[in-house]
Amino acid sequence: MQIASVIVDVPTKQTDRAFDYFIPEQWRGVIQPGMRVIIPFGPRNIQGFVIGLKAESELKKLREIIAPMDLEPVLNKELLELGNWLTESTLCFKIFAFQVMLPAALKAKYEKKVKLAIGAAVADLPKPLHAFFENDVLLDWEDALKSGIVPLLQKEAANGHLEVIYMVKERVKKKQQKYIRPAVTLAELSEEIDRIPVKAEKQRQVLRYFTENFNEVKLKKLVTDVNTSASTVKALVEKKLLVEFEMEVYRNPFEHRTFERTKPLPLTEAQQTAIGPILNALEQNQHEVFLLYGVTGSGKTEIYLQSIQEVIEKGKEAIVLVPEIALTPQMVNRFKGRFGDLVAVLHSGLSAGEKYDEWRKIQRKEVKVAVGARSAIFAPFENIGIMIIDEEHETSYKQEEMPRYHARDVAIERAINHNCPVVLGSATPSLESFARAQKKVYQLLTLPNRMNKQSLPSVEIIDMREELREGNRSMFSRKLFEMLKDRIEKRQQSVLFLNKRGHSSFVMCRDCGYVVNCPNCDISLTYHRVNEQMKCHYCGYESSVPKHCPECNSEYIRYFGTGTQKVEEELGKILPEARVIRMDVDTTGRKGSHERLLTDFKDGKADILLGTQMIAKGLDFPSITLVGVLSADTMLHLPDFRASEKTFQLLTQVSGRAGRHQLPGEVIIQTYTPEHYSIELAGHQDYDLFYQREMMIRKTHHYPPFYYLSLITVSHEQLFTVVSATEKIVSYVRSHVSNEAVVLGPAASPIPRINNRYRYQCLIKYKREPNIIKTLKTILDQYQKDTKSGLQVSIDVNPYILM
Repeated sequence: MQIASVIVDVPTKQTDRAFDYFIPEQWRGVIQPGMRVIIPFGPRNIQGFVIGLKAESELKKLREIIAPMDLEPVLNKELLELGNWLTESTLCFKIFAFQVMLPAALKAKYEKKVKLAIGAAVADLPKPLHAFFENDVLLDWEDALKSGIVPLLQKEAANGHLEVIYMVKERVKKKQQKYIRPAVTLAELSEEIDRIPVKAEKQRQVLRYFTENFNEVKLKKLVTDVNTSASTVKALVEKKLLVEFEMEVYRNPFEHRTFERTKPLPLTEAQQTAIGPILNALEQNQHEVFLLYGVTGSGKTEIYLQSIQEVIEKGKEAIVLVPEIALTPQMVNRFKGRFGDLVAVLHSGLSAGEKYDEWRKIQRKEVKVAVGARSAIFAPFENIGIMIIDEEHETSYKQEEMPRYHARDVAIERAINHNCPVVLGSATPSLESFARAQKKVYQLLTLPNRMNKQSLPSVEIIDMREELREGNRSMFSRKLFEMLKDRIEKRQQSVLFLNKRGHSSFVMCRDCGYVVNCPNCDISLTYHRVNEQMKCHYCGYESSVPKHCPECNSEYIRYFGTGTQKVEEELGKILPEARVIRMDVDTTGRKGSHERLLTDFKDGKADILLGTQMIAKGLDFPSITLVGVLSADTMLHLPDFRASEKTFQLLTQVSGRAGRHQLPGEVIIQTYTPEHYSIELAGHQDYDLFYQREMMIRKTHHYPPFYYLSLITVSHEQLFTVVSATEKIVSYVRSHVSNEAVVLGPAASPIPRINNRYRYQCLIKYKREPNIIKTLKTILDQYQKDTKSGLQVSIDVNPYILM
């Protein structure tokens, strides 16, 4: 096997295939599929992924691989195959499919070093390597290449004596700590204690410490245990009695946290019925997709935990996905509490270094459970026993840039390869999943009641138009205000939820109605009070708020819309005694702030938690007895066929935060459209009726789950170019699909211009189109080859955002 097939790190149409490279003599038997290599490509050296080895190539003259970048493959065989599947199903470049599976640290600029593995000594290595690793030095990979010792290094790495570390420039370094260990035998240490003069009592104490613990110890720990100084230890190092060396320690995002160990709870009858089929599938090593549909607070997490327990006992591994950062602190507590150090956590709140270390724990088989957001679905486990997706209806499971995958589809694909079950859990399943469960494609498991027989909170819907008619101009209805006051008196906690998505504060002139728009994008600028700035959330354009209207010169230019800051101000005026914690993008930007705010709230340091999307899910605090939704309908009016579904799900989730423990809960939903069925039915928490109503509408209008969708978006700086290209694409699609398919377009996108590029789109709705992927691929191939014209064509199969 002298030839490697390599996918090169150049994301263009022309390079989206394997290139053959000759493996030089010294790397034979070393380079394996799944490794990253440095290869010459054109005039420069870049990285590539080896996807296979072969004995010969059709090409006569091959260039040589310069060097491997890994001692062991970073992608296992299953992930390499998954890369091919991702490329096909999301129509992306292969290089994107492989990169999305790796932590950010492996995508940066890197320096590579080799070091002794933990627990290995220089004496374990063959003679020629001794000089390189004396005094625990880190060997530069460049030096190793020059000295020609790489094959030896790889052999020793395979024996577990050495390991390669990536000192990633600027991005992520491994964390080193100073350690001390004895340099002589135990007997020699005891002799030395007597030779040390009496006035150097501290040195004697340090040596005595090592006669009792003849092992390596952190310098910090040694200094505190013996109550001495680092200079004392240094003196003994100079006498060659002790050795100081650096050792890598994992960055532990949970270093200063202790997790109380929890025991499995006895299951209720409903939980036992629900967990039965899952345990049965685990027993039989059978692939099956379960939809666990349980009302908020019905004990879904305990079912996850006990299923995982079973998987770990069988010696297998588990992946658990939770929606982005909102759930992590509480979820982490539950998983760490049950499984301790067997859990690795991957989410956006960690630094690049912490993520890399967590990923390596998985790769080195040091953990059994990976808990994380979307990308954790690619955890490099090799023996997966179960995959769980909590809150499966969440749109954050769909990635919006290449590769545009949905974590649920990836989970099912991986589960087929591992013959294991997938559990999708939700109180408000996505219509697609629920429809599949009705058709018996998924197996439906239900938990119809809350744990400890708690009743669901009572919900009252308040028509804000009535409030206005009766002279109440505030953003709080009279009922909500009275109840907030009542809770503060009773020392109970409240949550105020502002449905902020898609309805932000904009700046408008009250005289002529002029709205300040972004000059590069056809969309209004969002007002940020922090520095009196207006920002465009699409291209990043910023400007200060004008004092006069640019159109009519009036002074009456004001901002509209309710942001969390505005609500907080208003609360300060009407309830000055209330202690408020605000959670939104501005207050949770810093690392760890999310968790800190929630802990403060849990510890009773505030009466009201005010926030956006991020507080709607997974919170479980005993003293929350009131939930207020300030603006239920801001999402209803977005140009998105899932608007009603998202509104229903969100309101149901938020309502589920109240009265989860002993105290009963109440929910107030304020709206300007109380008659809309998604708001009305969320009030009754009636998912089944909502499902029937919404399905009728979807069927009439040819939307999922009755039809599949594909969205083609075309953009260019010239409007004429965009329109004519989209027309060509639409007529090509029409001639290649059946009469059953519906092709809409060309039409301007809901946001017709972003960053000075005009945007047009074509939407295809179809049921059975065996050639659709081939047709879409042809369109992409055609336009991706032609990069000079500046025309960009992107295709999203099963899109979640139609903007």
